[in-house]
Amino acid sequence: MSAENVFEVRNIKKYFGSTHANDDVSLTIPKGHVRGLIGENGSGKSTLISMIAGIQKPDSGEMLINGQSYCPQSPLDSGKHKIGTVVQELGLVDGLPVGINLFLGRAKPFTKFGVIDTKGIYREANRLLKEWGFPWLSATRLTGTLSVEEKKIVELVRALSLNPDLLILDEITQALSLNNRRILIDIIGQLKKNGQSVLLVTHDVEEMVAITDAITIMRDGKIVAQRESRETDAGEIKKLMVGRDMSGDYYRKDETASFGDEVVLRTAGLTAKDCFSNVSFDLHRGEILGVCGLSDAGIHELAEALFGVRKTESGSVVVTKSNTAVKTPSQAMRLKMGYVPKDRDKQALMVNDSIENNVVLPAIEQVRTKAGIISTKLSDQLSEKVIEKFNVKTKSRDQAMRSLSGGNRQKVNLGRWMIQDKDILILDCPTRGVDIGVKSYIYGEMRKAKEDGISMIVVSDELPELLGMCDTLLVMKDGEIVKAVSRGPEFTEETIIEVML
Repeated sequence: MSAENVFEVRNIKKYFGSTHANDDVSLTIPKGHVRGLIGENGSGKSTLISMIAGIQKPDSGEMLINGQSYCPQSPLDSGKHKIGTVVQELGLVDGLPVGINLFLGRAKPFTKFGVIDTKGIYREANRLLKEWGFPWLSATRLTGTLSVEEKKIVELVRALSLNPDLLILDEITQALSLNNRRILIDIIGQLKKNGQSVLLVTHDVEEMVAITDAITIMRDGKIVAQRESRETDAGEIKKLMVGRDMSGDYYRKDETASFGDEVVLRTAGLTAKDCFSNVSFDLHRGEILGVCGLSDAGIHELAEALFGVRKTESGSVVVTKSNTAVKTPSQAMRLKMGYVPKDRDKQALMVNDSIENNVVLPAIEQVRTKAGIISTKLSDQLSEKVIEKFNVKTKSRDQAMRSLSGGNRQKVNLGRWMIQDKDILILDCPTRGVDIGVKSYIYGEMRKAKEDGISMIVVSDELPELLGMCDTLLVMKDGEIVKAVSRGPEFTEETIIEVML
């Protein structure tokens, strides 16, 4: 191994039963290098990262860091070797403050005579949060009160606190809004300048090409190609990922808004303390209405309120067909509404339960017999339909959600709503953590739903996604709608960003 390389993987193999999660994988990362790692869900990326991070052990092969043999026994052990990792799924203790989470398992420098100096931990945590560009996040705040985005920031700063030789970022960018994503890109640039390396996993192919030095592509547990970022483009990477040309339909091709005159949902003066205020808009039949904004704009909180998850102080959300105000999630479901939240593991899925039970939960009336009994046959059919239609990579419908990759969890999360007979769907970051092929499929399903007269509210931190799919885009700033832009000449990233900032 060259002295110029910080990390190397040699002929790593990892099996789960008969599945070759990693099959003879070799990878070298030079110092001061930003390496992209990309592939479809189930291609083996997360398995490889879990072994580097000390979460799992390889069945064969070896790893080296700075030329020395590397066999981590735990995530804490990988940290001692100056490898910082931000995994795809959240890894914080909700019942502890931010500062304690930052130094969990590493409190020895703050300990004297067996007593931990918590004030010292908070001081150092606040210093680190400020140093890396997040001074507004307090070390004493309880982690359980944070949003998905804020938790990701805490995990990032925790990894950076190691002063890592190698920083591994697994699907962090899609959890961040535009302003915090820019801070992350600056951080990556700073690390590279300091001679530190980054291994970046993201399904945003354009972003990966823009900020990496080289890209390694995985498929079916193997590395199938590597490209220098300056010598490739998103189209080639997508083709290498899925083994076929992805240049066909992806986003909508029409350049003007198209939907019915009928208003299916009306929001008037909706206000939630410290989140958003005086939000008013109409949703029409067959309309895809997008909502975007920076991290403090209140867009994700608004999605919660529309489905009755978040309580509001004033205003109303009314389904016009029955002229009924939405107050609770159960009521929203009865009114033929569906909701896919951003935080799938905490707000949507029962991660310790089976795929089947997760599919059936929001569709309980669909599988109930006239006698009021849950039909095992109908439950089986419904879960198999989601697995087949959304190509969920699983052994069976009885498999626990926790054992699925993040992308496959999202397929179940989204699919269980899209197979139901719903009039209105609220989709908060619907493609977070899914690969390019699944994104394309989801967008196709959204187009079909629109043609069938289903109305959708799409909340997303991905501007290309919103511009590609929406009829109308509501731009929020400081908790208020500041502009509504319809599909047409003004419907550009430049226009939206100017309003957002």
